[in-house]
Formats: sequence, structure tokens, C-alpha cells
Amino acid sequence: MDRRKFLTYAGCGCCSIFLNSCATAPITERKQLKIIPEAKLNAQAAQAYEQIKEKEKLSDDLNKLNEIKEIGKKMEDSISEYFSRSNINDPTLNFDWEYILIDNDKIRNAWCMPGGKIAVYTGILDVTKNTNGLAAVMGHEIAHAVAKHSVERASRGVLLNTGTRVLDIFSGGILSDINRTTGMDTVGLLSQLGIMNPFNRKQESEADYLGMIFASLSGYDIRETRKIWERMKEFNKGKETPEFMSTHPSSDNRIKNIDGWVNEIIIDYPPIKLS
Repeated sequence: MDRRKFLTYAGCGCCSIFLNSCATAPITERKQLKIIPEAKLNAQAAQAYEQIKEKEKLSDDLNKLNEIKEIGKKMEDSISEYFSRSNINDPTLNFDWEYILIDNDKIRNAWCMPGGKIAVYTGILDVTKNTNGLAAVMGHEIAHAVAKHSVERASRGVLLNTGTRVLDIFSGGILSDINRTTGMDTVGLLSQLGIMNPFNRKQESEADYLGMIFASLSGYDIRETRKIWERMKEFNKGKETPEFMSTHPSSDNRIKNIDGWVNEIIIDYPPIKLS
């Protein structure tokens, strides 16, 4: 098959992927591309979660773990109730929620895998300080799962790899020659800085916004969110990666966004009263 025919078929294939895989993120209604089955990622995440529970040292602080579970349960119920009342399909319907507290004071982090598998590291507790702070962090991580960000990233990765191969063929193999000559993945670096990093920052900002909504719906004071990023900025003083090289927005930009959202969210997404 000559190059022109290949590009024609590849182009048609990409168009069909876009046409058949259009979706929108909940609440924000941002357009999304999803070509990887969510059920597949959820199953893989569940397996990985079990491995992490075996590998990592879990905290024996039952009071803090119960607090995490209580916050999580409130968010589970409030999120489902919000979508039910809004007559929108609940994106957490097939989630199998689970929470662990990992005993590692050196890691200031938390995460939520696809399907609702959540981990909090004890190191982040120095930043959250209180229940509202912990709810803000958990809301952000849960938002990633609710908005199907992992599905979207996996789908974009597949499409980007396909596009890179097509581009290399179109250039007559010049890109491959450059990579071999320089010993660098030139295309990969450009893709990371120019496409994936900005995209990931967009997802992080969306998770900040949705996370504040979920915390507010669950009855927590989202004004604490700004204080968290002020504390995080202080912890990372002099060590923060320039934003264009990072998958996350800078602390200053996050604080600016939070200030712009907080009053609107408090008014538009008040706590949901559950029967």
C-alpha cells in the first residue's frame, strides 16, 4: 500500500473513532474522547489496588481511617443523589468504593483509581490539617474518577501513538532518523510538553472545580481549599516544577481559580439533605 492510501485509510479510521467516542464530562460538559472501555480500566485498577494493599504499609490509625471513610461515604451518597435529582446518569453507578490509609509521612498525596479505589498517604495530613481540608483533597481525587479522567488519558495515549506513527510515515521516516541520531524521543518530548501536559493540567483544574462541588454537596466548608494550596505552596517552596513542564497547574494558578469559583459553588451547589 502506498503512503497516500495509508494516510487516507488512517484518516478515515481516526474520524470514525472521534464520531463513535464522543462524550462529555459530568457537570462541566467538557467534550471527551473515550475509546478505551471503562470496565477494563476498572478491573485493572482493582487488581492493582489489591497489590498496593499487600505491598504498602497500612496505617493503624483507625480514627483517621474512619474519618476518611466517613467523608468518602458522604461524598458517595451526595454525588449519586445530585445526579439522580438532576436526572443525569450517575457516573459512579458501577463503582466499588474502598478506602485505605497508607503509612508514609514522606508522601504528601492521595489518589482515586478508576472505579472508586482510594488511597490517602499520612504525609498529606500535614497539609489537610482538618476534616474540611481532608474533604477538599478527597473531593479532588474522587473527581478524577467521576470525570473518567483515566479513561480519557488512556484513549488520548492510544490516539497520540497512532498519530505519531502516521506523522512519521508522512515525513518519510525523518522523525525516526532524528530520534536515532539524537538518542532522544523528540516526538515524545514535544507531544508531552505540547499536548499531554497541557491536557493533564486541564484535567487537574477540572478536578479542582468538581472536587469543590462534591465537597460542598457533602456539607464541607470549601473555603478551606484555598488554605490547602497555600500550605502546599509553602511545603514546595523553591521546588515547584515550571508549569509548562508539569502535569499540574502551579499553586498560584490553582489558588486564583479557587478564588474565582468558591462563592459560585457555595451558592449553586449547597449541601444535599439525604433522607
